[in-house]
Amino acid sequence: MKTAITLIAASLALASGAALAQSQGVSKNELVLGSIQDLSGPLAGFGKQVRFGMMLRVDEANEQGGINGRKIRLVVEDSGYEPRRAVLAAQKLVNQDKIFAMVGHIGTAQNMAAMPVQFQKNVINFFPVTAAREMYDPFHRLKYSFASTYYDQMKSAVPKLVKEKGAKKVCTMYQDDEFGLEVFRGAEEGLKSIGMQFAEVTTYKRGATDFSSQMQKLAASQCDFVVMGTIIRETIGGIATARRLGFNPTFLGSSAAYTDLIHKLGGPAMNGLYATMTVQNPYLDDASQPVRFWANKYKTKFNEDPTVFSVYGYTAMDAFLRAASKAGQNLTTDSFIKAMDTMKIPPDIFGSAEMTFSPTKRWAATKVACRNCRTTAGRLCLSTSG
Repeated sequence: MKTAITLIAASLALASGAALAQSQGVSKNELVLGSIQDLSGPLAGFGKQVRFGMMLRVDEANEQGGINGRKIRLVVEDSGYEPRRAVLAAQKLVNQDKIFAMVGHIGTAQNMAAMPVQFQKNVINFFPVTAAREMYDPFHRLKYSFASTYYDQMKSAVPKLVKEKGAKKVCTMYQDDEFGLEVFRGAEEGLKSIGMQFAEVTTYKRGATDFSSQMQKLAASQCDFVVMGTIIRETIGGIATARRLGFNPTFLGSSAAYTDLIHKLGGPAMNGLYATMTVQNPYLDDASQPVRFWANKYKTKFNEDPTVFSVYGYTAMDAFLRAASKAGQNLTTDSFIKAMDTMKIPPDIFGSAEMTFSPTKRWAATKVACRNCRTTAGRLCLSTSG
């Protein structure tokens, strides 16, 4: 009788261990991760770069045997930068692909639409590629965010640059959604700190390509400083339209507009654009040796130079894999969260600050500091760091 009871107990323990090992996205030999990128819409340039950065880090990990013996499989879906498509992509990744976590999902509105789908199945939203406060606030145990927020970026940078340029009339054009509102609200708060307010405000719908009416409105108000709640195409289109109108204020964008693509695609008309940033674009003419080595690996694999969004993808995946490794062989959502909340993610070769989290803190950045970078053509300045 005692032997039978012992065998039953042992069988239950083994079954429990097997169930633990077979939790969503985790098997004996594989760890399945998901990501949603814009691969066909207005942010396709960014989405491709984030995806490549993540793929490079996954390949490195798999070449070294994976994480605790598990190879990493990354499944990437396309949202086209549309929240409704992001929901469908999240449903596929969570319910069909059975991902363990969502890593590096791009876009503010897209993340906000997809997170409820993930959270219903206990799927972590890890280091989304957006600096919106909603990525960590309100608190949720399944949220982890890394970037200095658009709000804090603009609150800090706008008054600094307005004073430096001696601007008298500050205006704004921003995307009419959660992303644009974060840029607008931060800039508005920054202006209040120096006793100013926006002289004119105009918006555009996500996906717009014509900015004639918006720039005519700002030009008519004789603005000498324009805050841009824009990303790639809208930054280029808005500034190019302004130049054609003979309207030449100082333009300042958030980290969403910090990319060499704007200067490559927009040409000389983009000279003089400022933008905030959290990590330096890996310009190879003045990069450190470790960054050069990394960039050469990236270019060999993908046949193009890396950008700051490649860095975002690479470092997001690197941080995830560090925590997954620390969580140990019995990887679960709870063990991963415990690892994240008790570890330090060290500074990296790209200039990121040390990151720490806790059971009550889901945002790595704790402060914003402004400093100037090079401002030659194609180099954007006013960096912010957490």
